[in-house]
Amino acid sequence: MSFARIRTIARLELTQRLRSVGWYVLVGVFVLLLIGITALSFLVFSFQSEPNAGVYSIVVNFVLLLVVLVSPTLSGNAINGDREAATLAPIQVTAATTGDIMLGKLLAAVATGTVFLVIAVPFLLISMLGGGVSVGVLLSSLLVLLAEIIVVAAVGVGLSGLIARPLFSIAATYLAVSALVLGTVIVFGLGGAAIRTEFTQQERPWDDSTGEPICDSWTETTVEQPRFDLVWGALAANPFVVLADATPTTFRDGYPTDLFGQLKVGVRLAQRAPEPMRWDPCDNGWENSWESGPTPEELVKGTVPSWFVGLGVQVLVAGGLFAGAWARTRTPARRLPPGTRIA
Repeated sequence: MSFARIRTIARLELTQRLRSVGWYVLVGVFVLLLIGITALSFLVFSFQSEPNAGVYSIVVNFVLLLVVLVSPTLSGNAINGDREAATLAPIQVTAATTGDIMLGKLLAAVATGTVFLVIAVPFLLISMLGGGVSVGVLLSSLLVLLAEIIVVAAVGVGLSGLIARPLFSIAATYLAVSALVLGTVIVFGLGGAAIRTEFTQQERPWDDSTGEPICDSWTETTVEQPRFDLVWGALAANPFVVLADATPTTFRDGYPTDLFGQLKVGVRLAQRAPEPMRWDPCDNGWENSWESGPTPEELVKGTVPSWFVGLGVQVLVAGGLFAGAWARTRTPARRLPPGTRIA
């Protein structure tokens, strides 16, 4: 492989995109949407006299949403689009290796996605200043957004090399992104509710005549508790969860002050296995319940960072698809799908 050849292939890919009018229309729509969501975010928290970090949280999450929606279009036909246009074979007979072609296509897809991220930086700066968040939060958010651009680009380029038709590969890329955004939530919810464990719950009996609890005896009831702690890894792969968990959180009196922190606490809470509970009105009420547990700040410090797990899952999926496309694009090819155009 050669960096010069990789750069040449990426430049050719970018040149083709910049010649399209649709590219500039897409950029214009992207900017208009960012202007609208930034203005609305400030209006939502305009009733507060002090800056609210929720402004920044809304804008960053919206940027991530736009990135995962736009990136499949930019990478979903990188390989099979050239094969269908009969421009891939002429490159394959040059000195460019399969690795040069694959990495050049990936670099071009990442570069086009990064353009949208660069466009969003001024809006992130405005929301950062208006929301009163630190520069560290901005930098960590940008790194996560860049990582998600690379993951989605790798998924798109991989599927474009595995699927013969560009339309189907773009649709498959959107389905893969939807699986990360929506499918992870569905798997987490249904999986946690389907897996249950029986626990014995103790309560003080009540005297019907006086309406007071009887403090010298206990009654036991067997209940089933959902085990979300066994499937929290599925939710961790969600791009929005990765963004929230990787972003530093500011706590006030042990509780998060922004939307990122609230989502982070919710995911970390899912890691806790349920415990047998006891209701003792003669003492302190519920024991071993969520309310009697650690504060959100203590919970975050005592649990596993889910962004590390989620990003690892995303890299494994994207890397597998990219490796499969690499093998399919290698020449000479032993087998190609029926009807595939070569030159």
